[in-house]
Amino acid sequence: MRIRPETPADAAAIRDINIRAFADHPVSRQTEQFIVEGLRRAGALSVSLVAEEDGRAVGHIAFSPARIAGRDQGWHLLGPLAVLPEWQRRGVGSTLTAAGLDALRALGSRGCVLVGPPEYYTRRGFRQASRLVYPGVPPEVVLCLPLSGPEPEGEVAHHPAFDLTAEGPLDEPGRHGF
Repeated sequence: MRIRPETPADAAAIRDINIRAFADHPVSRQTEQFIVEGLRRAGALSVSLVAEEDGRAVGHIAFSPARIAGRDQGWHLLGPLAVLPEWQRRGVGSTLTAAGLDALRALGSRGCVLVGPPEYYTRRGFRQASRLVYPGVPPEVVLCLPLSGPEPEGEVAHHPAFDLTAEGPLDEPGRHGF
């Protein structure tokens, strides 16, 4: 398996990966493909990696800037992370996550925050955020990984692309603070 930065030619495959990966996900709004496309259009993908096997894209991970307590503190938001169903539980997501975190370190990122299952991400070094609040999200699924320095304190704000749907922005968008 090869992990590499996305290229413009990957857009359709990344869209398909996100659609298929989240099709049966119990807490997905099936908007992940719109999130990635919105981040890409806005130039807000800090890191965007593709997992490739035999020339075929099988997974994708995106990282974008996160604002904490109303300002840029050098932290990033992981998501979405998507792997084709037939490639899940084969280490693709773990490999993408590790490569993405290495890329964030190379950019000088101070840390990474995400919303996701603790049983998956704690094995990758993340822990429950003790000082971060993500509005509308249960605290037990707000996880963080400081890369340099301590965990900051405050409310996490995501890019407006996280509020996109096929029809445009959500009727009740989350707080994005961008």
